[in-house]
Amino acid sequence: MTINSGDLRMTETNPPKSAKKPRWTSLEVGLTTIVSLLFIVIVALIILFATQKTEEICTTGDCTQSASRLIENMDASVDPCDNFYQYACGGWLKKNIIPETSSRYSTFDILRDELEVILKGVLEKTVEGEAAALTKAKTLYKSCTNESLIELRGGAPLLDMLPDVFEWPVAVDNWETNYGETWRLENVIAKLNEKYGTQLLVNFFVGTDDRDSNSYIIHVGQTNLGLLSRDYYACTGPYAEACRAYEKFMIDLAKLIRTDRRLDINETHIREEVTRVMDLERDIANATDTPEDRNNPVLLYNKMELGDLNANFTLEVESQVFDWSYFTAKIMDTVNISIPDTEKVINYSPNYYRRLNLILSFFEHPSSPHRDLQNYMVWRFVMNMVVGLSRSYRDTRKAFRKALSGTTSEAAVWRQCALYVNNNMDNAVGRLYVQEAFSEKSKELMEEMIKDIREVFISNLHDLTWMDAETKKAAEEKARAIRERIGYSDNIMDDKYLNNEYKDLAYSAEEYFENILQNLEYVQKKRLRKLRVKVNKEEWVTGAAVVNAFYSSSKNQIVFPAGILQPPFFSKGQAKSLNYGGIGMVIGHEITHGFDDNGRNYDKDGDLKDWWTPDSTDRFLDLSKCIVNQYGNFSWDLANGLHLNGNNTLGENIADNGGIRQAYQAYKNYVEEHGEEPSLPGIDLSHNQLFFLNFAQVWCGTHRPEQAINSIKVDVHSPGKFRVLGSLQNFPEFAKAFNCNKNSYMVPANICRVW
Repeated sequence: MTINSGDLRMTETNPPKSAKKPRWTSLEVGLTTIVSLLFIVIVALIILFATQKTEEICTTGDCTQSASRLIENMDASVDPCDNFYQYACGGWLKKNIIPETSSRYSTFDILRDELEVILKGVLEKTVEGEAAALTKAKTLYKSCTNESLIELRGGAPLLDMLPDVFEWPVAVDNWETNYGETWRLENVIAKLNEKYGTQLLVNFFVGTDDRDSNSYIIHVGQTNLGLLSRDYYACTGPYAEACRAYEKFMIDLAKLIRTDRRLDINETHIREEVTRVMDLERDIANATDTPEDRNNPVLLYNKMELGDLNANFTLEVESQVFDWSYFTAKIMDTVNISIPDTEKVINYSPNYYRRLNLILSFFEHPSSPHRDLQNYMVWRFVMNMVVGLSRSYRDTRKAFRKALSGTTSEAAVWRQCALYVNNNMDNAVGRLYVQEAFSEKSKELMEEMIKDIREVFISNLHDLTWMDAETKKAAEEKARAIRERIGYSDNIMDDKYLNNEYKDLAYSAEEYFENILQNLEYVQKKRLRKLRVKVNKEEWVTGAAVVNAFYSSSKNQIVFPAGILQPPFFSKGQAKSLNYGGIGMVIGHEITHGFDDNGRNYDKDGDLKDWWTPDSTDRFLDLSKCIVNQYGNFSWDLANGLHLNGNNTLGENIADNGGIRQAYQAYKNYVEEHGEEPSLPGIDLSHNQLFFLNFAQVWCGTHRPEQAINSIKVDVHSPGKFRVLGSLQNFPEFAKAFNCNKNSYMVPANICRVW
């Protein structure tokens, strides 16, 4: 309101003589002045009040969308102090049903689904004059989505290449006549490894030397398993159905191949062979180390010369002694690298190889143990290859897929293909995604948040009573040395760089299966060639079109791909409380990985080196036991009441607990410097509370029972529900923000804290 000076008339000091004297008394004049002044004050207060109200509530599009999402996903009828996960995610759980194509459904999965839609658009778009690498990605996608041609080809592409891996005995006649005489275990494992990237019995790979992170070295380790976890091979209780489905998959696929080859089918004979394969794989599974046995990278590191493998880790099959030197040469000769017997290698699994030798030495077969080993290894290869064949071949795995994950149908073909191309040409697809959907302003904001959260981590080090000064100093040096990668590598925007990376690939739009084989060989040869090359620590460990974040212990690097830099994790327009509760917690999580039960064993340069004093190590281990016990006591209703494995999930749980603490403290520092943020519309929560709410909603999700059991056995992460409950129970600032009393579920008597 504008007030004009003419509205207030005052008496002249010296009026003309002809004027009459005013009748106002001194009292009358005082009251009028007071009323006028009060009027001005009231108007000013109204203006001020209205202005403050406008400033206190954020009404931008980002704020209204954030508020709407938060309200829609929560269940405000639940007391946040009783069960904060249900309070934060109750609405989400009520409205979201797991799709028939999915084994689980979560905030992450929704974002990944949306990302695949973007990839579909860019991979189906024709662009004149684009980089050759981008055209190759689109050709690969086209070959994958060419369903009519894939159907027309049936199983022929697989049948044509099986002789290259010395055939699948159960699916061909006269195998002993054609292959038995010349069969050699080294040849089969080496061929599957170097040409098809399949690691069986012997996991042979070139990777970073843990104690010299600038160098690559040959590693040998234990095999992976067809049933994912050794527990499944008990084939009883919750694992019985998976075993039956696994055997059915093998039988049905063998019968289908024999049918296509016009060979007789003796189902009794096939079942006998499948039973022996299952018995063999069960023995192999029991020979592997448990996940708990493989938690300590120091114990895994067994460096020796190649000749020592021949001397001390013999594998013998029916008088044939496995020659490690011959086997290694078979693989490395394919990339023109010669390997002497003095070559240093790291044996990650000495106990596994000792146990495996006993299995191979005493394994009996009515005619030849070679046949069962060959059946097992080629089965493990072909079970993963049906994905590139016709519907009749893909359907042989339906029961197996359902038993493991609970899914009853496959995802749309275009989704499968977008995911496949992204996994195999991540830099080319990352370029397409970034050009379509990434905001460059995100990088600058992320850099600020990483700086703030890193400083909080370092500041917290000084307050830790369990860590001595010497170890604190080394920890600070490591924290400051962490390299950050945000969004995407600049290299992928360079046509020349991108074209050179994929120069050895030549796809055909009509031969999807052959394209798959080409990718398997390309990736494996690329890894093998690194043996004589220095490690590039500036190299990204992932592509850009990924909804995830990473920490590399050997590179001491944290990575936040473009795919995760979106709501609810992050947006340049959403409230800082939400950003810090979302991507801020993820930043803290990844930083803390450098100091979890695994990462703490590596120094600031990424080398496996003990930089801790014995006293600090002992205290760390004691504090870690608290977290192991806390999470191990959680039982999951979706997994038939099974308890979480506190040991296997320890690293991720430590990272979650550190991440939430650092992000919240960094947010409080932000508020102290910049002032309180305006409220979100329609939601009566403080920004301290909104921080925790957005953190929890990042982990909203549910699983099918089959996948839940699978998850407990093989996933190093706790289920989302317990990532929320566990970390917030250990953080008193949460209870303070929601005024929880000491008897609440979210305020346990015993609190665990490492970082």
